[in-house]
Amino acid sequence: MKSLRFAAACPLLLVVAACDSDAPPPAAEATEIPDELAGDVLPAIEVEEGLGTPLEERVATLGLMNKRNNSSRDIELKPGESQRIDDVIVRLASCERTAPWEDPPQTGAFVQVLVQERESAGSDPEWNQVFSGWLFKETPSINVVEHPVYDVWVKDCAMSFPGEEG
Repeated sequence: MKSLRFAAACPLLLVVAACDSDAPPPAAEATEIPDELAGDVLPAIEVEEGLGTPLEERVATLGLMNKRNNSSRDIELKPGESQRIDDVIVRLASCERTAPWEDPPQTGAFVQVLVQERESAGSDPEWNQVFSGWLFKETPSINVVEHPVYDVWVKDCAMSFPGEEG
């Protein structure tokens, strides 16, 4: 009975849910990053040597969602790498996670997000940095990518620590 009251109170929600198709939207293809944006502009992240996987061997898995067409995909990047998908570039400076013996567990990544946008209808598109900072898997509300079309979040940081099963 409770669900019927909810359905009566929210008929638009049912219409939107009914429009959901079984076929996922087509995945966006990665494209080249413009030369002027390909340079190393990521901040230098210092990592304590000797504890865990070296920074250059870590792999972050980030989620990227285009809210306009409801498509999402996973992006795997090593520190220093960038990937362009349509009108967004995601850069990774570092990824970290707490050691298994530390509590509470945290997984984070220092990410930069650039979006190609037009200032007005007749202007040329320009690349604008819309986010630069740490994102955390367990507490995504601490720092969020605030953009009307794109959302980026941390899913994992592949690294290991001494004595940890890998």
